[in-house]
Amino acid sequence: MKRRQIGRTSVDVGDLGFGAAQIGNLYTELDDETAMQTVEAAWAAGLRYFDTAPHYGLGLSESRLGAGLAGRPRHEFVVSTKAGRLLVPNPSPVGSDLAGGGFAVRDMLTRSYDYSRDGVRRSLEASLERMKLDRVDIVYVHDPDDYMDLAIKEAIPALAELRDAGVIGAVGAGMNFWPPLLRIVKEADVDAVMLAGRWTVMDRSGAPLLAECEKRNVSVIAAAPFNSGLLARPWPPDGAYFNYLEATPELLARARALATVCQDHGTTLPEVAMQFPLRHPAVANVVAGMRTPAQVRSSTSFMRAEIPESVWPALDEVAAAPLEPV
Repeated sequence: MKRRQIGRTSVDVGDLGFGAAQIGNLYTELDDETAMQTVEAAWAAGLRYFDTAPHYGLGLSESRLGAGLAGRPRHEFVVSTKAGRLLVPNPSPVGSDLAGGGFAVRDMLTRSYDYSRDGVRRSLEASLERMKLDRVDIVYVHDPDDYMDLAIKEAIPALAELRDAGVIGAVGAGMNFWPPLLRIVKEADVDAVMLAGRWTVMDRSGAPLLAECEKRNVSVIAAAPFNSGLLARPWPPDGAYFNYLEATPELLARARALATVCQDHGTTLPEVAMQFPLRHPAVANVVAGMRTPAQVRSSTSFMRAEIPESVWPALDEVAAAPLEPV
């Protein structure tokens, strides 16, 4: 896969990244063997960028990813994790994190938000221990929506010091919404931002952020290219989810209009969804969640599919049209 540099750092990544939330038991349980097989399949398919976080499965994603990468040549892969949520003993466990955090794991631990200088350093130390790695290539400040001032004043500068000392390779911030990331790009010393679901063939609301990133040489990692599933099939089904909620009739109609354009041009909706983000020069990589070896194979096939150039302007026209009431 084509590799792109992260900001002005020496870290570079391929077109497609492995999103490890799924192997942290996102929504439903996954056995250890399947998780390991999924990481193995990703490696065999040529993926070399792996993204995780303490939040994912209360550390399970990091532990499984580290186990899956054990023994691989360290210089051949890039790992990113996140900081801002420390894992601490849960004083009131209920037996499962599913309702509270969205992961089908026991809730003996809980998340404590901490965007202080000390907090992000302790978070990174714990992540390294869970993954059994001696370094992490990229650390993103994770979802500092309600802690923006502290993240800009303490968390990001602390990570920048670690980057400048060679402890980590790059500093970033990862969020679901683009306006706070735009503030971070303008006010803080970051090399990358991870934007989930707001720069897709369906949702292009993150365009102002991408323009600023291009101007400042900050790399964009485009996560959730399928918008929680709505764009994951050639024909979006009834009941499909869009950005974590069931798609409205208007959004479902828009997705099906995009699917029709794809069919008319000899391609498919998941193929264009996977490749669309990389058409912007600020985007360095697309991260997609992968739960099974079959999902690894489908994701890599979508990224490597030949797509006729004629489809893009037709898709732009559909995406730009106002949503019509259904």
